[in-house]
Amino acid sequence: MASSAPQRVYRAPCPGCGAPVEFRSAQSTHAVCPYCQSTVVRSGEVLQRVGRMAEVFDDHSPLQLGASGRLPADWPGGPGGPGGQAFTLIGRLQYQGEQGRWAEWVALLEDGTSATLGEDNGAYVLSLPATGRELPPPERLPLGLTTSVAGKPFSVAAHLQAQLVAAEGELPTLAPLGQPFTVVELRSADGEVLSIDYGSAPPQVQRGRSVLLQDLALQGLKDDESVREEAARQLDCPHCGAPVAVQLDTSKSCTCPSCHSIIDLSSGLGGELRHAAQRNPISPLIPLGSVGRFEGADWQVVGFQHRTGVEVGDDEEESFGWEEYLLYNRQRGFIFLVDASDGWSLVRPATGAPTHRDGTALAQYLGRTYRLTSRYRAETGYVAGEFYWPVHSGQVTSNADFAAVDGKGILSREQAPGEVTWSHGQRLDSAAVASAFKLDARAGLFRRQDAGPIGGIGGGSLGCGTLILIFIVLLILLVLMSNCSGSSGSSSYRSSGGSWGGYTSGGGHK
Repeated sequence: MASSAPQRVYRAPCPGCGAPVEFRSAQSTHAVCPYCQSTVVRSGEVLQRVGRMAEVFDDHSPLQLGASGRLPADWPGGPGGPGGQAFTLIGRLQYQGEQGRWAEWVALLEDGTSATLGEDNGAYVLSLPATGRELPPPERLPLGLTTSVAGKPFSVAAHLQAQLVAAEGELPTLAPLGQPFTVVELRSADGEVLSIDYGSAPPQVQRGRSVLLQDLALQGLKDDESVREEAARQLDCPHCGAPVAVQLDTSKSCTCPSCHSIIDLSSGLGGELRHAAQRNPISPLIPLGSVGRFEGADWQVVGFQHRTGVEVGDDEEESFGWEEYLLYNRQRGFIFLVDASDGWSLVRPATGAPTHRDGTALAQYLGRTYRLTSRYRAETGYVAGEFYWPVHSGQVTSNADFAAVDGKGILSREQAPGEVTWSHGQRLDSAAVASAFKLDARAGLFRRQDAGPIGGIGGGSLGCGTLILIFIVLLILLVLMSNCSGSSGSSSYRSSGGSWGGYTSGGGHK
């Protein structure tokens, strides 16, 4: 049983309301009163009120203050290191970035030190304070740069402005509320994450890796019943006035089910809601709200978008299209189900940054080699449902798709302002996708280029003589087509590896 009872707890009355404020960690210098939201700073044995903290917004996280767990036994650090230690969540900070919000939980370890459990839309990174060489200024760490840290290559995956918007519990440090600062995040090929917070002097560095909640043996989480009782947010569409229900508190944009306008929620429901009208609505093959089972878990369809791409250097500007379904599971966060002309795929943002040099055709990720299949400019054409990042029609990114040389996996790189996101995943059989959503009766609508060979009449397979005859007929047709097209200029046909699909099912995701 995970337990991390502190050796000594300091308790004093809040200077604002008199309620008790506890400090379990000797490293904590600040705390937020749970009754009046006063921000208090500990100076010796005296608490001083230095302001008022904004209340944390409910992000439907399964975590809460007081929850306890245990670090994985194989956590880096060697004998006597942090691996296997029990911990308790004692504080939470919520940040607003250019592409959305995330939370950082302060975890008090058995030995009195602290760790950070970062939570970003269902993805979790556990990290510890890191020390080392003097850090360069943020302008020397541009997006996409590859650098070496203690002999290990890291790639700059994010370089953005962020600000603290809310906090609760006790905290080792506290940035000024609402004051922007620079955050740089570097990732390695094996999934390590190095985060540099330039909001303090000297900058704070955290080093860690991705974890799953089930790996932390957590206890004291929010129960499912309390989450189900939370009512959805309601608003009136600023375009047509129809009621719109927002199911996920982390959503930064949604669409009106009546007029299909995109509504920007990044400033909250209390501010002036911006919207953008959409023409020619598209009906998703898989309806919003549907639940499908993948990887042994139930996933709900919460968002849908249709995107188009144009190959880099394609003078003819021929475009191809695909569709992405945003799936949500409370314990596992978000994944993407991608429907492209060459088949279905299930992909998720990669924790690490694959090893890849711009201008080269190969990438390495988790011991597997991938080969570049296409580079293209992607644009969002139509969206429906809810998204955890601000999405809008006309949104453009620069993408590159890769296919594993052993045929087992796909990889995609998407670059947006301030952020590079890698996604990885695998192809899915169309029949498996239909079955996952209990839509077997409509399986024919899911069939793509991954469909198997058609059996003969009566269910028998094609004979050898029939196959030879088909091959000869196809060969003759190819010769005739070649002769006919010899004087007609270049053909507009593209193979499945070009701008008509290829591995564009890897998509590009926030």
